[in-house]
Amino acid sequence: MQLMDMLTGVASGMKYLTEMGFVHKRLAAHKVLVNSNLSCKVSGFRPLQEDKIEAIYSTLHGGKSVVLWTAPEAIQYHRFSSASDVWSFGIVMWEVMSYGERPYWDMGNQDVIKAIEDGFRLPAPLNCPPHLHQLMLDCWQKERAERPSFSQIHSALSKSIRSPDGVGSSTLARRTLGSSITLAERPLPTFPAFSSVGEWLDAVDMGRYKDNFTAAGYCYLESVARMTVQDVLSLGITSLDHQKLILAAIQTLRAQVIQMHGRGVQV
Repeated sequence: MQLMDMLTGVASGMKYLTEMGFVHKRLAAHKVLVNSNLSCKVSGFRPLQEDKIEAIYSTLHGGKSVVLWTAPEAIQYHRFSSASDVWSFGIVMWEVMSYGERPYWDMGNQDVIKAIEDGFRLPAPLNCPPHLHQLMLDCWQKERAERPSFSQIHSALSKSIRSPDGVGSSTLARRTLGSSITLAERPLPTFPAFSSVGEWLDAVDMGRYKDNFTAAGYCYLESVARMTVQDVLSLGITSLDHQKLILAAIQTLRAQVIQMHGRGVQV
């Protein structure tokens, strides 16, 4: 519930900025100030150096690349708007619900850009309610006009706080975005339940790719948990939906490994 309160606070701040005619352009979790009561305030809304496209690729505090939070049209055409801020807010939601995990893990800027162009979207964080992941996916719609407004986002999050069990069907209209939604809504067995990579693939209905994993040398679940997007693409899996499903399952597996060992999985 505290996480929901924080997200609602950020949405409220962005709603106000939008109504005042501001476009943030740099919204990210590290741009949100949190006090001792977990009250959130949005900071850092200053213009980018719009005469230099390199500004989009610059590195900010703590080595955080702007690309990870920036909407496709802002990267490609330098078109910033409240809709591009909505995309960034979706990434902030993912950061909060994953307890501060780095968006897109260890992917480089160009890999992130290419993956998004190909339709990849971040999978649901571990234990993230399906309706919240759906809201993230709504924020990450390719077409700006199809993304919700901050007023709609704030309303949806406020309803979620008041009625956390019944929001899934009453928030924004659901849209289809590949297999990520299906995976987010379906529980997977926990890591200790698997004795092999083959069993794990069977559990996510991807057993047809056992030979691909074996040929690439992924014979242990720990090594699978370290796989990146590029590693998955190198397996020779041509179905984009299957790539998304496997990547989402790897994210879940990675989180389970972290919980088991009490430390991060080095990638």
